[in-house]
Amino acid sequence: MKIIIGLGNPGKEYENTRHNIGFEIIDKFASRKNLKIEKSKFGGLYAETIIKDEKVILLKPSKYINLSGEVIKKYIDFYKINIEDILIISDDLDQELGKFKLKYKGSSGGHNGLKNIELNLKTNEYKRIKIGISNNKSINTKDYVLGHIDKETNLIIEPTLKIIQDVLDDYFEMTFDNLMNKYN
Repeated sequence: MKIIIGLGNPGKEYENTRHNIGFEIIDKFASRKNLKIEKSKFGGLYAETIIKDEKVILLKPSKYINLSGEVIKKYIDFYKINIEDILIISDDLDQELGKFKLKYKGSSGGHNGLKNIELNLKTNEYKRIKIGISNNKSINTKDYVLGHIDKETNLIIEPTLKIIQDVLDDYFEMTFDNLMNKYN
């Protein structure tokens, strides 16, 4: 069993913000698979499906991003999901806008959602896709990540979001090493 988790903040006011790019990717992937992320359990919205004869959960934690690890931990424990079967999708201030990187493990890089995941899972050794949102040093970081994505920024991000859909399809077709070699 695998779980793919997109990070973001719940609520209309956070839609189309940099910090919610993980939610957006999960929604697009669910749509691609003709699924709706509408079931609710353990403080998260999710959908279940079968891909390549394996059960897969697509999850959007419904607590604020800095508490998302609490929700993820409940799913991991309930479904007895192995750490190597977790894939987290998050925004990344340290990468250029529109770029992305696949990683096996790593530090939180100051991302409060990833910090909380590490705290709750007691490890930073989980697979992740980090989506670059750049860092505008002239704007307070909190205001920047919670800021809405304008049309110009969206033109840069949208092609990346489409590629990530292919990455997720390939995630079920190849090893993570091969996936990294193909896309990094």
